[in-house]
Amino acid sequence: MDNKIKFAIVGQGHIGKRHAEMIRRHPEAQLVALCDVLSKEKLGIADCTESFYNSIDDLLAAHPDVQVINIASPNGLHAEHALKALEAQKHVVCEKPMALTKADCETIIYKALNVHKQVFCVMQNRYSPPSEWIKSVIDQKLLGDIYTVQLNCYWNRDDRYYKADGWKGKQDLDGGTLFTQFSHFIDIMYWLFGDIKNIQAKFNDFAHAHSTDFEDSGLISFDFVNGGMGCINYSTAVWDTNLESSLTVIGSTGSVKIGGQYMNEVEYCHIKNYTMPILAPTNPGNDYGAYKGSAANHHYIIENVVDVLQGRNTITTNALEGLKVVDIIERIYALRKADRKS
Repeated sequence: MDNKIKFAIVGQGHIGKRHAEMIRRHPEAQLVALCDVLSKEKLGIADCTESFYNSIDDLLAAHPDVQVINIASPNGLHAEHALKALEAQKHVVCEKPMALTKADCETIIYKALNVHKQVFCVMQNRYSPPSEWIKSVIDQKLLGDIYTVQLNCYWNRDDRYYKADGWKGKQDLDGGTLFTQFSHFIDIMYWLFGDIKNIQAKFNDFAHAHSTDFEDSGLISFDFVNGGMGCINYSTAVWDTNLESSLTVIGSTGSVKIGGQYMNEVEYCHIKNYTMPILAPTNPGNDYGAYKGSAANHHYIIENVVDVLQGRNTITTNALEGLKVVDIIERIYALRKADRKS
């Protein structure tokens, strides 16, 4: 056990439980402790064998041997928990978003540099076969000059998801639809095409006035710093079930579209002098009870953390990339009106 990377997890909701499952399965990882404000019984983990705490301070004080803190708490607490973990000389694995402001992300990065610790940002959609494929296509410039990029994210989030006693839908803890639902796809867009500028936006709250503090739909247009133009069209007002998450790219020597509910299928590929390879199947979406979320690739995240800390690999999504996703969303949301709904 001495050679294993020792982990603890803050937050035991759906995602925190998935982190725990993936750590327990990894042969070079050991899950030492869990933390949540709720009891083990209320969380449905009464039979867990790891140490359990109701505060991150108690966990950190009790386990100086822990090397990595996985943060799966509400979005608005990510920065606070990351800074406490770094202060205690721990590496950090932070669920998306890294924080709710660019300033908080910068504070985390500054602290990590000072204490010589790593910050891993969880953007597991990069590991899906269509994402890896489109990344290779863009990196090889097979599409030529990029003309237009369209990102569509149309999901269902209704009263089954936004519980009155929960943190989702609250401005201070959730942050907004782009942070909680669609930051994975904004990350893919940034990963492929780089930063954006000249942002214009429209927002509306069609179906969630009673359940959230922010918009459920938006139309965003912009230019890419590296050339070409793009748009993001999104909504969580889709009736009953998710519709799609898709990325359409038009270039001077080809066009592609990745679609499906979680950007998990190559729907169209027509590229000059190119034959589309057969891709491995994509993992299904994470199961959140009545909901599905982004692809269930968290095992790749834990594998990357272990490989990096064992000196075998580099970080898949580093803290600067996590910051840029937050920065892009923050600049988009700066165009919302003061009432946060439009």
